[in-house]
Amino acid sequence: MMATRLTLICHARTLAQKLARFPLDEPVELDWQAAGHSLANRFKPSVQLISAPETRARQTAHLFGSQMNIVPELRDCDFGRWQGKRIKDLQAHEPEALQDWSADSTSTVHGGESVAEVCTRVGAWLDTLRTPGHWVAITHPFVIRAAILHALQCPTAAFNAIDIEPLSATELRFNGRWRLRMQEGFL
Repeated sequence: MMATRLTLICHARTLAQKLARFPLDEPVELDWQAAGHSLANRFKPSVQLISAPETRARQTAHLFGSQMNIVPELRDCDFGRWQGKRIKDLQAHEPEALQDWSADSTSTVHGGESVAEVCTRVGAWLDTLRTPGHWVAITHPFVIRAAILHALQCPTAAFNAIDIEPLSATELRFNGRWRLRMQEGFL
């Protein structure tokens, strides 16, 4: 039985990440078109390149190839009314709400999607990805955290114990069950 190999790559850095702000649908900070020449041949031609629908994910996916499929399940968390807001502003004006959201994976105090809902969405998608071959998915830190928790069968309480850096790669393999395989980043 051939294994399913899934390489999850976090999108390149954005201004929101630099400013510790909840994301909007914004572009990446680096010159992604110039950087693409250095990463375009990183994977074999047989790889299936997939991407989250947001601009930052699609631009990063172009670093690895021009032919990709958009997968809605790889979209970032919906941060509701916090989209575009700086964390330090929320700490000053909504400290209880921010604390509640940080401590409770089911909290939707911002009016968007809870961490638990992101984990459920990503886990359900992973359960359908059983096609043998190599898949490269460009997505977001929240989605990659959720995928790791699903693969390791960890509770959502462990979600905030995982850090995902821009352009880092996390590899999962399925051969009867998901396994985490550590790998270095690209840049």
